Amino acid sequence: MAPSHTVRILDGSTFVVCEATGDIEATPTEPTGLFSFDTRYLSKWVLTVNGERLNSLSYDDLQYFESRFFLVPGLATHYVDAKLSIIRERAVGGSFRENITILNHDEKAVDLQVRMDAACDFADLFEVKDEILNKKGETYAEVESDRLRIGYRRGNFRRETVISSSEPTRYDRNGFSYTIHLEPNEQWHTTIDVQTLALGPDHRDLRIGLQVHGTERLALQHDLEEWIAKAPKVNSEHGRVAATYQRCIVDLAALRFAPLSLGGQTLPAAGLPWFMTMFGRDSILTCLQTLPFTPELSATTLRILGALQGTRCDDFREEDPGRILHEMRYGESAAFEEQPHSPYYGSVDATPLFVVLLDEYERWSGDAALVKELEQECRRAFRWMDEYADLVGNGYIWYERRNTDTGLENQCWKDSWDSISYADGSLPPFPRATCEVQGYAYDAKMRGARLAREFWDDPGFADQLEREAAALKERFNRDWWVDDGGYYALALDPDGRQCDVLTSNIGHLLWSGIVDEDRAEQIAHHLVGPRLFSGWGVRTLAEGEVRYNPIGYHNGTVWPFDTSFCAWGLRRYGFAEEAAVIANGILDAARYFDGRLPEAFGGYQREQTKFPVEYPTACSPQAWSTGAPLLLLRTMLGLEPHEGHLAVEPRLPVGMGRIEVLDIPGRWGRVDAFARGRLDLHKLAD
Repeated sequence: MAPSHTVRILDGSTFVVCEATGDIEATPTEPTGLFSFDTRYLSKWVLTVNGERLNSLSYDDLQYFESRFFLVPGLATHYVDAKLSIIRERAVGGSFRENITILNHDEKAVDLQVRMDAACDFADLFEVKDEILNKKGETYAEVESDRLRIGYRRGNFRRETVISSSEPTRYDRNGFSYTIHLEPNEQWHTTIDVQTLALGPDHRDLRIGLQVHGTERLALQHDLEEWIAKAPKVNSEHGRVAATYQRCIVDLAALRFAPLSLGGQTLPAAGLPWFMTMFGRDSILTCLQTLPFTPELSATTLRILGALQGTRCDDFREEDPGRILHEMRYGESAAFEEQPHSPYYGSVDATPLFVVLLDEYERWSGDAALVKELEQECRRAFRWMDEYADLVGNGYIWYERRNTDTGLENQCWKDSWDSISYADGSLPPFPRATCEVQGYAYDAKMRGARLAREFWDDPGFADQLEREAAALKERFNRDWWVDDGGYYALALDPDGRQCDVLTSNIGHLLWSGIVDEDRAEQIAHHLVGPRLFSGWGVRTLAEGEVRYNPIGYHNGTVWPFDTSFCAWGLRRYGFAEEAAVIANGILDAARYFDGRLPEAFGGYQREQTKFPVEYPTACSPQAWSTGAPLLLLRTMLGLEPHEGHLAVEPRLPVGMGRIEVLDIPGRWGRVDAFARGRLDLHKLAD
């Protein structure tokens, strides 16, 4: 991923990653560029004045969709003598626009040659991620009188970048140039539009990126203001909470993604830069986190995932009837089936979580119409869980990839190759069944029973689901409990042998409700104990396990989203103090990231580092990390829909002071919640 010193702006699936000067020079180790719908439309965008590169004085992140760069020619030692300054202002809003202003501060006139080198490699995002550029089509450049057109063609797959300028310029195949004359204290200005095109077999525009003219920029600004105005307001005596919340609301706006088939409606994309697209699991979990604050995302997510639910058996895409998709891509590799993401269905948790979200959404919104609309999709989801996912025939959900070339090995949320292991560090054979997915299935059946009884007029089906859920809970608590550790195994292998490592997954089990009451206290102690809790959050794998690594992707790092669901689970079983402990840790960590929690950070003990250690390739912003503080607010305030009303039962740490959440939307209209910190976390730790 791009290093942390890069500047990023985004709007849905369109984003720019560049250097602090505003320049773009993509290399295998510097994945900068202008990207849209999984294709890089600009791989080089370098501004020079009189053949000289520019240096940055400063840059401003004005909004998530725009930035401004203040530049001068010359080396750093010559800044004090600079006679020229250059301002680059840019915005994305489907495509890309850049304003360039050059100011002459000299006492004499100057003649300048201003040049923008431009190139487009049209790399698929998978090529960028894997650092392998292997284009099989042809790139072309067409110099027209008023624009430069750079394109890529491979069969019926065609993409173009079209560049035009408001001021007279000379175009060539490698960019464009200006010759300008500036009198003393005079300034020069131009506006450059970069339009991204996807062309169909008949050369019609299938999608034309919006050019970011002044009216479009104002529309983006107005949309953001409306988004913020609709969300609840958070005030806090401890400024970090309110500031983090505000950052999260803005980042959620930035991450809204409008699939091509949805007519402008949005759902949360997973994260920048690699996952600016639709993900079943990520979008669902983000919606669950943000329901009290941005409920409109849930309805869109449910509808689009329901519309794309699997209908056939397809080994390449790992599709089954009733299965909810994992990932949808729009780039070249998906178009030519070099990757299965068109869409790809290789996850085992999105399907039960689909039902969980529908029930939770109705509990908050009272939207009975959507529950009735998606009845058949839910029934197909249950059939998939029972008939297609039980690969071993013992009533659990298992996974084993059928696409052995490009499919995912691990199809749970911890989907890296080495995330599932035995206590001795060895990896189990396939198929595998992870613990949290069984919890999701239990929760889905319990919630589905409510929906069947109250909305689908099918009490018989409701009774059946409840019986199946009870049997699953009994089996699970027998087969997955690690007696000598006092926790649940991470997974089972096909012979029923436990992957008996201690992981954060046990927090998801609390959230699902599958944990027997008499075992919940032991799980709570583990979650806030020194092996799992770093002081900043819950480690994915406990310290002391063979594969533990504080910067191992799923083997010891802290994932804010993961910790937020652990806190929700603790609160469900009545462990409000423990939930507040880990919520407080994550919210403290957010300060060091300016309120924008990354995908993951190091699992080092808090006393060892004094600040959370950045994970080198973490996505940021990332949807479910952005949603984590919102879910933690809900957890600490004890916000729960109850019999058509909003129940509030706050348990806040003393140092957090007073928190107000105003205008919480739901079936009750809009209500306010207030709380003051009363929990002494130091005493609890002792």
